[in-house]
Amino acid sequence: MAEKIQHTGIVPESCLGKRLDQTIAEMFPDYSRTRLKDWILAGHVCVNDAVVKIAREKMFGGETISIDTEIEAEVRFQAQDLPLNIVYEDDDILVINKPAGLVVHPGAGNPDGTVLNALLHYCPQVEIVPRAGIVHRLDKDTTGLMVVAKTIAAQTNLVEALQAREITREYEAVAAGIMTAGGLVDQPIGRHPTKRTHMAVTFSGRPSVTHYRVMEKFRLHTRLRLRLETGRTHQIRVHMSHITHPLVGDPVYGGRPRPPKNATEELRDFLRGFHRQALHAAMLSLFHPITGEQMTWHADVPEDMVKLTELLREDNKLHSIEPY
Repeated sequence: MAEKIQHTGIVPESCLGKRLDQTIAEMFPDYSRTRLKDWILAGHVCVNDAVVKIAREKMFGGETISIDTEIEAEVRFQAQDLPLNIVYEDDDILVINKPAGLVVHPGAGNPDGTVLNALLHYCPQVEIVPRAGIVHRLDKDTTGLMVVAKTIAAQTNLVEALQAREITREYEAVAAGIMTAGGLVDQPIGRHPTKRTHMAVTFSGRPSVTHYRVMEKFRLHTRLRLRLETGRTHQIRVHMSHITHPLVGDPVYGGRPRPPKNATEELRDFLRGFHRQALHAAMLSLFHPITGEQMTWHADVPEDMVKLTELLREDNKLHSIEPY
């Protein structure tokens, strides 16, 4: 299945001297610059009825530009009837609250049973949207809010907003160690030099910024609220581990559990049995990609993190630690 794409427009005088790829990006903003440039190079763009394959071709204004192409549907992945916890939906976007254990996109070791497979079943039209409308990801065992685009125009605008840092994402987490104050981590993240499935703070990595503030202090742990300024793979997990406060339960960056001294057996067992990073995408705020309306969603912290926090609070009380 493919969607036929046909557009025609007159180059405005304001585009005098601009390149063809820049011009059509202004004229047809529903599509990404990368996609439009690919169409030029493939011969799907005409200027005054003549095919032009040179993206840097200069415009004078007044030319007629036409696009005649099609977008192939994503056929590599299977639609599957899987449950989705939908927090919000309209004609252009949907917001889901992802549970722990659910992978967002098929990959090595997870060929199906993912959010993408579920989206293809629930909303078949996303098969022509890049990555089935998935704009940003959450790790398999990270819970919380994700926005998905249902149309190409919405996807293009959301990706641009994400790159411009206009989408706000806040997380709840429980970290090991006692943190006295909030702050930020501004360290580049890239592939680990020897462990190819891991990420790490590396000199050659991409710029990455995580803001955090202390919400609650325990004897040997800290509850945090974090905000992403960038969105690198495993960013919060890597950054918190880098400053020696890895997230509780993180199987990759966390190390062994560290119960506080003289903790109850229940707390010790719960910490040892907490086998996922204690991380939850609790708030998502953005400008609607089509209407421009500012929208904000909140998702309650899941039961396992609530229980963890309750046990840590009880431990404070047992040892006469004043609440923060």
